[in-house]
Amino acid sequence: MWKASGMPTGERLLLLDTASLYFRAFFGVPDSIKAPDGTPVNAVRGLMDFISRLVGEYDPTHLACCWDDDWRPQWRVDLIPSYKAHRVVREVPGPRPDVEEVPDPLEAQIPIIESVLEAYGIAKVGHAEMEADDVIGTLATGAGMPVDIVTGDRDLFQLVDDDEAVRVLYVARGVSKHERVDNAWVRGRYGVDAHQYADLATLRGDASDGLPGVAGVGDKTAATLLNRFGTVGAIVEAAHDPDSDMGPGPRGKIKAAADYLAVAPQVVAVRRDLDLGSPDLTRPRTPADHDAVVALDAQWGLGSSAVRLVEALSGSH
Repeated sequence: MWKASGMPTGERLLLLDTASLYFRAFFGVPDSIKAPDGTPVNAVRGLMDFISRLVGEYDPTHLACCWDDDWRPQWRVDLIPSYKAHRVVREVPGPRPDVEEVPDPLEAQIPIIESVLEAYGIAKVGHAEMEADDVIGTLATGAGMPVDIVTGDRDLFQLVDDDEAVRVLYVARGVSKHERVDNAWVRGRYGVDAHQYADLATLRGDASDGLPGVAGVGDKTAATLLNRFGTVGAIVEAAHDPDSDMGPGPRGKIKAAADYLAVAPQVVAVRRDLDLGSPDLTRPRTPADHDAVVALDAQWGLGSSAVRLVEALSGSH
């Protein structure tokens, strides 16, 4: 498990939810951005520009592109079969992940992105049978330095921790208009503290992840219950306690969702305990392989995006 230890002040870790960013780049950057051979490279160049912007703004000493080695882990599907089911284009038997619905022009760019990260020396960290969220949760927990998590995924709000200086840079409105999410932001938006966000998401559900939630319970009811009882476990316990002060409406809804609530918290919770080995997350100040950077630029027409990334990483922006 990666852990920073004895870190001096002034260090900062920037963790990128890479797929969240390259999907955003693909749909946000014109597909007229092509390599000399006509291959679209809008996601590649968009991601490179996002990294340049974020490194330039936050000047991290440590940097990692976190990867979905398995975007729909079987262990989560076993608990809730509908988990991300609407995104599957075909199921793959055996240990390989199911195939996610990804536009062909984007799928073709993902190996290029991997080559770019390797050439520049930017750490790419994944874990078998785990999502990038779980990698991020593990790297962010006990990092020993302030952590900024870049994502458009609300699920990662559960990792926000003011005491440990962990926050989310939320890019739902765009990387250039990202919001800095701390505990006050989460409470202001959802009415609960960040450490309760996973329970809120469990109760409310999330259609984008195929999580049904508790029928009839939305954000406001979920927040009210969590502020009164604290956790999903305590809410379930109160629903089954005839002497608790839970109203008959919520009580009935919680009891009716007993099977879902027995497994959903495990699905929604981001893992924080993966064995990731000892990856070097030190931000590269110069490309790891200069010749490869030059070759990638020539082959894929990375142009100003390549220049900006070199300058941002070196600190000469």
